[in-house]
Amino acid sequence: MVSYLDESSVRAALNWGDLIPAMETALASFSSGRVIQPVRNMLTIEEGKRYLGIMPVVAENAMGAKLVSFFPGNAGTGVPTHLAMILLFRPDTGEPLAVMDGRLVTEMRTAAVSAAVTKRLSLADGGVLAILGSGVQARAHLTALSHIRRFDEIRVWSRTPERARRFAEEHHAIVTDDAESAVRDADVIVTATTAHEPILKGAWLKPGAHINAIGAPRPTWRELDDDAMTAGTLLVDSREAVLKESGDVILSKALIYAEVGEIFAGTKRRPPLGTTVFKSVGLAVEDIAAARLVYDATSGAAKQAT
Repeated sequence: MVSYLDESSVRAALNWGDLIPAMETALASFSSGRVIQPVRNMLTIEEGKRYLGIMPVVAENAMGAKLVSFFPGNAGTGVPTHLAMILLFRPDTGEPLAVMDGRLVTEMRTAAVSAAVTKRLSLADGGVLAILGSGVQARAHLTALSHIRRFDEIRVWSRTPERARRFAEEHHAIVTDDAESAVRDADVIVTATTAHEPILKGAWLKPGAHINAIGAPRPTWRELDDDAMTAGTLLVDSREAVLKESGDVILSKALIYAEVGEIFAGTKRRPPLGTTVFKSVGLAVEDIAAARLVYDATSGAAKQAT
């Protein structure tokens, strides 16, 4: 029988301890050419407000597809800006295994990838974490990054001050009045916004800082200015995808050092010490690897129950 797994089932099955290394493995396979995956097809329903993404993939231990709606117009309404469904199949026989809610998978796999990259590129414990944004991905990134590293101080800035204050109260963070105050002297920075114009300037960056840039997911949108994009070494999840989807990469013309999967696979050396920028657009192979974790955990629990 094909299982249907709702968000509560996904939440019960998915944990950071398994998910973060699973993202390393999935991206290593992707960058080693062992994954069949086209760049996401993003249908524009209403520019700036409503999009539908179609994301098929065939990996070594699973295949399937995610349909994801990206509705930035939902911001502030109580309806998430990202909603999704994932279909999971067996790659050897083609048999369908499960249909599952993909909202939480999207949330957690995005932050887990950033945590895996940060673990490789920003080795020192302690220091300052700065988060620009106060929504779902800001919370997920704080949780995932705290799983792999201890921070002495957490700062948050948002274009919506009230949301930043709530975030700070919930997570014992410090609210800053502007993005510059959050970023100055920060060791690890997360940009998790739907900004159309840069909110992070390279002039603010501490030498050796690491930036996880995960927002502005359109070819004309920006979170980082040109100085930030060229301040150090640029790594991406997919060269092909960022050159189609990421305004930060396309408009800055920044040189890509490597896909992070190449670092994970050992085919590319860790970049030299210095400032690093990881630009993430999100890949179907990440979704399907996370979905396989959920399915295996749920199926195992069901077998034990019987």
